[in-house]
Amino acid sequence: MDSDPRVRAWERRTAMPLLTLSALYLGAYAVLVLATGVPRDVRLAVLAVLLAAWALFAADYLTRLALSRDRPAFARSRWLDLVVLALPLLRPLRVVQTYARARERRGGPPRLTLEAQVIVYTGLTTVLLGFAASLAVYQVEHAAPGATIRSYGDAVWWACSTLTAVGYGDVFPVTTRGRVIGVAVMLTGLGLLGAVMGTFSSWLVNRFRQATGPVPDEDRPPPS
Repeated sequence: MDSDPRVRAWERRTAMPLLTLSALYLGAYAVLVLATGVPRDVRLAVLAVLLAAWALFAADYLTRLALSRDRPAFARSRWLDLVVLALPLLRPLRVVQTYARARERRGGPPRLTLEAQVIVYTGLTTVLLGFAASLAVYQVEHAAPGATIRSYGDAVWWACSTLTAVGYGDVFPVTTRGRVIGVAVMLTGLGLLGAVMGTFSSWLVNRFRQATGPVPDEDRPPPS
């Protein structure tokens, strides 16, 4: 996290508004993809919401960059923010950062243990990313020649099986853009699954140590 106090202050103030804006962006994108029978004026309004939200995301990034005293270091350390700005559907990846900054603004101790927080954040991120991925792959696949993802239900099934690294292969993207989305979902799913498994393993080890107590000195193995 950036150590510049001006950047930190800005992020604390904008954490919850940006989280709300991210939800609005995802909801507007869902309407654009799924509500095919809406009037043209409504679709134009939804597009305007998407563009306005993206403009605010860009303004937030540029503002933080301008506030930073070391801009090259900011750009290097916040590469994920730049990726999310280019691909707004990946904004669920910033849920952990946004929630942490909101908690910092309100103050007070965390209500969950570190392991529980990681699992909750990862679960929420997985659900949101799965929703976004299913929308994106449905948009580019359902009308393509030879497509196997014909309905939104197919897209949800594909997103779930891909995120969990199961990959049944009964439905799969056939377009180039759909396959690019698939690669991104695979890599993200592996990362999220690794985070959950690592955190759960750490929790088990800590609980085992608490249950068994410290190892006496005479029972410790001799140093090699």
